[in-house]
Amino acid sequence: MSLTGQLIDLIENKSIDNEDIEVAAWYLLDAIANIAAGLNTDQGRILRRWFLEEIPDTSRKVLFMGALMHILEMDDLHRRSVVHPGCVVIPAVIAIGMRSGISGRMMLEAVIKGFEACTRIGNSVGPTHYKIWHNTATCGTFGAAYAAGTLIGLNSGELCHALGNAGTQSSGLWEFVENGSMSKHLHAGSAGQSGLIAAELARHGFSGSHTILEGDRGFYAACCPDATPEEILADPEKKWQIHQTSIKPWPCCRHTHPAIDAAIELSNKIDGEFPESIAVGLTQATIDVCDNPIPKTVYEAKFSVQHCVSIAIMNGEVGFDSFESEARWRTKPLNKAITLLCDKKFEKRYPEAWGANIKAEMKDGKEIMIHRDNAKGDPDAPLSPKEMKEKAMMLFNHAEIEEPLKWIEKILCIHKGNSSFSENDFYQLLDLKA
Repeated sequence: MSLTGQLIDLIENKSIDNEDIEVAAWYLLDAIANIAAGLNTDQGRILRRWFLEEIPDTSRKVLFMGALMHILEMDDLHRRSVVHPGCVVIPAVIAIGMRSGISGRMMLEAVIKGFEACTRIGNSVGPTHYKIWHNTATCGTFGAAYAAGTLIGLNSGELCHALGNAGTQSSGLWEFVENGSMSKHLHAGSAGQSGLIAAELARHGFSGSHTILEGDRGFYAACCPDATPEEILADPEKKWQIHQTSIKPWPCCRHTHPAIDAAIELSNKIDGEFPESIAVGLTQATIDVCDNPIPKTVYEAKFSVQHCVSIAIMNGEVGFDSFESEARWRTKPLNKAITLLCDKKFEKRYPEAWGANIKAEMKDGKEIMIHRDNAKGDPDAPLSPKEMKEKAMMLFNHAEIEEPLKWIEKILCIHKGNSSFSENDFYQLLDLKA
C-alpha cells in the first residue's frame, strides 16, 4: 500500500471524541476571528475588491478566507511540521459547510482530520524543505483536500486520488520575504483552493497519483532532500495533531514569539531602562527567517526578531500598532544593540519545541538572563479559555464587528445541535454584499 493510502487508513481508524470536538471549536473561533480581522487591512481590502468582482463560488470563497486568515500573522501553527493548518483547512471546511448545510459537528470532524493530514506530512518533509518552500502552502494543500473530501463523502480510494492531485499542485516559495510582498497570504488561500478542487474532482472520478509522496518523481524527490517518510505514520495512537497546534497571542511570525515572551519579562524587570546590549539565543530556523535589524515595512517588522524584541521591551506588549512606521522608527536604536545567536540547546529540540533566551547587559554592568523553553500559546504553555476569548474579542474589535460576544458564543456552540456557519453568517460577519 502506498504511503498516502497508509496515511488515510491511520486517520480513518482514529476515533474522535467530545474533547477533540470542543478543542476544534476553539480553533474554528480563532480562524473566523482572524478572517474577519484580516479584512480590515490594506491586503484585505485588495482581496475584498477581487472577491466581489464576480459572484463567488465555493472555490473563490476558500481562497478569499484563507488569504484573509493569514494576513495578521495571528493564525495557529503546528510547531513540529511548521505548518499553519487552520488557514488552509478551515476555509475549505467553512465554504463547503455553508454551501451544503452540513452540521457543525461534521465540520469540526473534518477540521480535525484535515489538520492531521497536513501536519503529519509536514512532520516528514525534513528541515531543508523549509529553507525554500513554505510548509503551509506545500503541505497545507493535502490537509484542505482531506477535510474537503471528508465533507463531500469521499471513500478511501477517492481520498487517495484527492491527495494525489493536491500534492501535484503543492507550491509556495519563501522569496516573498526579500521584499515583504503579499504572496504569503496567497499561499494559504491557494493551498486551500487547490485542496478543495482536488477533492471535488476526485468525487467525479478524476484520478491522482497514489505515490505522490514517495514516488521517484513525487513530492519528496522534488523538494524534500532530507525527508523522513516514516514520520507520517509515527505514533498512530497519540492524540490528534490538533492538540499539538499552537495558538498565537502576538500578531507576528511565530518564530519571534519565544523571544517576545522573554523580552516582555525583561521589560517588567528593568523599569524603563534600556540595555546596553542584548544577545538573543534562538534556533537557526528563526535566524534564517527573522534576522532583519532594520525592517522597512509592516510585514518586514513582523519577521524581525530585532524589532519584535525591541518593541516588547519598550511597550511591555506587542499589538497591531507595534509594526507601524512610528514603532519601527522608535526601535531603530535598540535594534542595533541586539545580536542573534544560534543556541545549541534550542537547536537540538527544534522543531518539537521553539525556545529563546535573552542576555541583557545594563549600563551599570548588571546582566539579566531570561530563558523560555516554549512560547505562550504552545501546547506546553496554552492560552486559557479566557485568554482565547480575549484574543477573539481583540480580532473582532479590530474588524469593527458588532456584537462580538454573540459571534464568539455562536461559534463555540456550533457542534451542539444541527447548527453550522451559514452563507448568511458569512456575508453578515464580513459585511459583504451577497
